[in-house]
Amino acid sequence: MEQFSKTIKLKNGSTVVIRPLSKQDGPALLSFFTEVPEDDRLFLKEDVTKKEVIDRWINELDYDIVLPLVAEKDSRIIGDATLHFNRYRWQRHMAEIRCVIAKDFQQMGLATSLIRELLTFAQQKNVSKIRANIMDTQKSAQRAFQRLGFKKEAELKGFLIDMDGKPHNLILMVNDVSEIWNQMEDLLILYDVKTIC
Repeated sequence: MEQFSKTIKLKNGSTVVIRPLSKQDGPALLSFFTEVPEDDRLFLKEDVTKKEVIDRWINELDYDIVLPLVAEKDSRIIGDATLHFNRYRWQRHMAEIRCVIAKDFQQMGLATSLIRELLTFAQQKNVSKIRANIMDTQKSAQRAFQRLGFKKEAELKGFLIDMDGKPHNLILMVNDVSEIWNQMEDLLILYDVKTIC
């Protein structure tokens, strides 16, 4: 996991550490998700403001099932990205990617950097397809994934219910790992994100 621990410089000049989530990160991760605006949390699959949810994630930490990366600045978690491997034999070549960034660090290339690290690991694990499940109201997320080469494969009507109980359509976006990797190089140049070490 040391290969994923690195320091990067974002578009605004901020220096950020990207590293795998560790067993000691429970309180910091809970604090991060608690600070994420409610509108940004509506699409998440679980109520990440509950300590028992974060405790379960920490207790069940297994990088062969889910690789969670965090971005940290001054001991504060400012981003969380996860790669969820499919354990069904007939879909073992696929994985799902999720990413949440603190409001004050969005649009700086941080999500692109986190996703790039997850794609590196996906290639090592022989994952050839990555999917992102996005709620229909998440227009900016859809555009961001499109810029990364993801394509809309399906829209499932009324397939999701947000934390308020309101139904939404599920947008399923998919891309080939090699296609994403090529576009990542261009995006890091565009966002002026540099790996320091």
